Amino acid sequence: MGIISLEKSDHLFWLGRYAERVFTTLDSFFRYFDRMLDMDDAEVAYQSFCKELSIPNSYKDQEDFIHKYLFSQNDPNSVYSNMLRAFDNAVVLRDELSSKTLSYIQLALDSIERAEDSQALVYDLQPVLDDLFAFWGCLDDNVEDEECRNIIKCGKYLERLDLYMRLGYPYRSIEKEYNKFLNRLHKIRIGYNLSEVDKLSEIINLGDDWRSRYQEALLALCNIF
Repeated sequence: MGIISLEKSDHLFWLGRYAERVFTTLDSFFRYFDRMLDMDDAEVAYQSFCKELSIPNSYKDQEDFIHKYLFSQNDPNSVYSNMLRAFDNAVVLRDELSSKTLSYIQLALDSIERAEDSQALVYDLQPVLDDLFAFWGCLDDNVEDEECRNIIKCGKYLERLDLYMRLGYPYRSIEKEYNKFLNRLHKIRIGYNLSEVDKLSEIINLGDDWRSRYQEALLALCNIF
């Protein structure tokens, strides 16, 4: 395909980030959902979820949170808003992605919209995760340009690492995703801040003690690009 323009690189990178943001936050939401239905733990559960993800708690109660966080077009932190951003980035990359690959992003967006009035949220939102799994698989099969794949996956693993760190995933999971991110980072032709990468590597290499420098790690991650 030749050299990828800065504009296309940006769309590829953010497609990876937004698609992964939807997948991991929705998957994490499912883990909190049962606690949110327990009236003795409802307020604590959704407030804890907001705090971990650094989402402003502008919701009236847990019912308001569940609906707006999942489906609101006006809440920039909602699952729907992030899925829409992924779709917007994917549409302008139709030639790079192929129509078949793009279709799974469309299906994921449609699945969220269909689930808005559901009485079985976890069941009816599961296809969103399935569609995103299919998107990643189709990406590997149908996108021939390695640079495109690397940029998308660089965004994917950066987003996953950020969310895993915030959501308290075990160290082995964080280390694994960081290594995936580094592998893609070193293969793309996009400028990045090497000193921040070195700082983050130093912190990750502390093992379980990395959390003693949690805020510093998040800041370094945010400043890599």
